[in-house]
Amino acid sequence: MPICCQKANLVAMAHAERTAPPAPGPPTASSPAPARGPSAAVHLGRNIQALREARGQTQQQIAKLAGVPRATWANLESGTANPTLAVLVKIAAALSVRLEELIEPPRRFGRLYAADSLTVRRRGAVTIRKLLPESIPGLELERMELPPGSSMAGVPHTTGTREYLTCERGAIELSVAGALFALGAGDVVVFRGDQKHGYRNPGTTTTVAYSVVAFAPVGP
Repeated sequence: MPICCQKANLVAMAHAERTAPPAPGPPTASSPAPARGPSAAVHLGRNIQALREARGQTQQQIAKLAGVPRATWANLESGTANPTLAVLVKIAAALSVRLEELIEPPRRFGRLYAADSLTVRRRGAVTIRKLLPESIPGLELERMELPPGSSMAGVPHTTGTREYLTCERGAIELSVAGALFALGAGDVVVFRGDQKHGYRNPGTTTTVAYSVVAFAPVGP
């Protein structure tokens, strides 16, 4: 290689060494600590506040339902509390959520539940599926699928309970305390859910209906 080229390469290498950023050294006592994400206490505070507000309840109301002082609930929502497992269990029960949902990162957008993850049970030939993956205090929402000619007896609930039945597809008959209601697609009937009642598909095609049970308040 010509001498002029060698000199040019050496000059370029020296310039690169002078301008390159220094290699990172080992951390020292004065080095800033690496950034950390929100703690479980912060997640807890954000989650229970969001869940409480979604239910339209005050701290006083939800604290009473959970059986804890309002000051304790306020401290939990602040994101600095270190509650015991017993307190967390009470909080989860009052909000009708799983325990792990209290401390996991808040859901920013939503969560998809696959159809096969929802609770399904059978009563005779009738298939009943929960419509929601999480319970709502005082409400029960279910989808019923009745094959042609099938029937199912309802379960009377506590006094004051109201039920709503809507027919989505096909036809369904509802018998309540001797009265008979015939529903077609889109029809809705409201009745007292504390009485004996039953459902029947009188048609030749599968019926899909939805049941909403509004339970009567319990306690004072």
